[in-house]
Amino acid sequence: MLAERDFRKLLASRLVSQTGDGVFNAGFAAYAFFSAQSFPNPVAAVDAFAVLYLPYSLIGPFAGVFIDRWSRRQIIVYGALIRAAMVAVAGFVVLSGQTGIPLYISALAVLGVNRFFLSAVSAGTPRVVRHDKLVMANAVVPTAGTILGFVGGVVGLGVHFVTGGGLTGSACVLWFGGACYLVAALLGTRMDSDLLGPLEAEKARAKANGLAAELGGVARGLVDGLKHLNQRRKAAYALGVVGVHRALYGTLLVEALLLYRNYFFHGGNGNKALGHVTLLVITSAVGFGLAAFVTPPGVKRVSKDSWITLWLLIGGLVTVILGPTFNQYAYLVLGFALGLSAQCVKICVDTTVQQTVDDQYMGRVFSLYDMIFNAAYVFGPAIAVPFLPADGKSYLVVLVIGVLYLVAAAVYPVLARSASREAEQSPPARPTQAVPR
Repeated sequence: MLAERDFRKLLASRLVSQTGDGVFNAGFAAYAFFSAQSFPNPVAAVDAFAVLYLPYSLIGPFAGVFIDRWSRRQIIVYGALIRAAMVAVAGFVVLSGQTGIPLYISALAVLGVNRFFLSAVSAGTPRVVRHDKLVMANAVVPTAGTILGFVGGVVGLGVHFVTGGGLTGSACVLWFGGACYLVAALLGTRMDSDLLGPLEAEKARAKANGLAAELGGVARGLVDGLKHLNQRRKAAYALGVVGVHRALYGTLLVEALLLYRNYFFHGGNGNKALGHVTLLVITSAVGFGLAAFVTPPGVKRVSKDSWITLWLLIGGLVTVILGPTFNQYAYLVLGFALGLSAQCVKICVDTTVQQTVDDQYMGRVFSLYDMIFNAAYVFGPAIAVPFLPADGKSYLVVLVIGVLYLVAAAVYPVLARSASREAEQSPPARPTQAVPR
C-alpha cells in the first residue's frame, strides 16, 4: 500500500492528526481531572466523559451526508485548521484557569470537527488504494491510527510534566496537539483538491436529493437497522452485551480517576496522581492489545458466545475481589484484566455482527453499534453519579458493578442460545466478507 503515492499522502495526514487527538485528550484529561484548580466530583467527571464521547455518538451517523457533498480533501485540510484554531483557544481557556462551559464548548468543537475529518479520510481511501488492497487498508490504517493516538497521549503527558504541570503544562499540551493539527493540514494540501472525491456526478445527485431528505434518510436508515436487529436477535444481544460491558467499564474508570485524584493523592498533588494514572492507562492498554493474541486461539477451542461469557465472568470476579481493596497495585491488575476482558468481548461481538447481519444492513447496524459503544461509556457513569462519593471510594458501587458483570455472564448465554434456535428456523444472513474495523 505504501507504494501508492497518493495513499502515502492521505495516511500521513491521518496519522499526524490522530497523534494530535491523543495529545489533545491527554491535555484535556490532565486539566479536567488533575489540575490544582480542579478537584473533580462525579458530576464533573461525567460531564468530561460526555464531552469526549458523545460527539461520536450523535454526529457520526450523519457526517456521511456532508462528506458526499463537500470536497473530502478540503474537509481534511480545513477540518485540521479549524481544530488547530479551537485548540489554541482551549489552551488560553485552560491557562486562565476556567472550567465548565468555556472549556467544554472548545473541546466539543474540536471533537465534533474531528468526526468529519475521520469520515472524510475513510470515504476517500478507496480513491487512493487499489481495490485488491482495500481490505488490507481498512485493517492497517485504523490500527496504526489507534496506536499513534495512544503514543500521542503518552507524549502529551510527557509534555505536561516537562513544562512543569499545572495550568501551564496543560495549556502547552493542548498547543502541542494544535501544532500536530497544523502539520496534518499542511500534509493534506499535498493532495489534489478533487483526489478524494466526491465526483461531480455524486455531488449533483446529493444536491438533487436535498439535504433535509438525506438527513431524514439517515434517521430512517437507523430505524431500519433497529428493525433488522429485531429479526437478527443474535446480533442484537451481542450489541446489548457490549453496551453493558462498556457502561460498567466506564463507571469503573470514572471511579478510578476519582480515587487517584481525591483519595490516593488527596491534598492537591495532581501531578503525582496523573503520573500513577498513566501507569493504569498503560496496563489497561496492554490488556487491550493482548486480547488480539488470545482471542483467535480461544474461539477455536470454544464458541464466540462461550468466550464472551468467560470474559464477562472474569470481569465480574476480578472486580468483586480486587475492587473493594482500593489499593493502587490491585487496581493496576484490575485495569489490565478489565482491558483484556473488554477487548475480548468486543472482538467476538464485531465478528458476530458481521456474520449474522445481512449485507445490505451492515452499514446501518454498525452506525448503531458506534452510537451504543460511545453512549454507554457516558450513561453508565451517569447512572452511578448519585452513589459515587467525591473521592470515589464506594464499596457499594464496586460490588454492584462486579455483580452486574456476573449477571451479564449468566444471562447472555441463555439469550444467545435462544437466538440461535430462532435463527435455525429463519433464512440465514447472506454470506459476506468480513472487513476488519
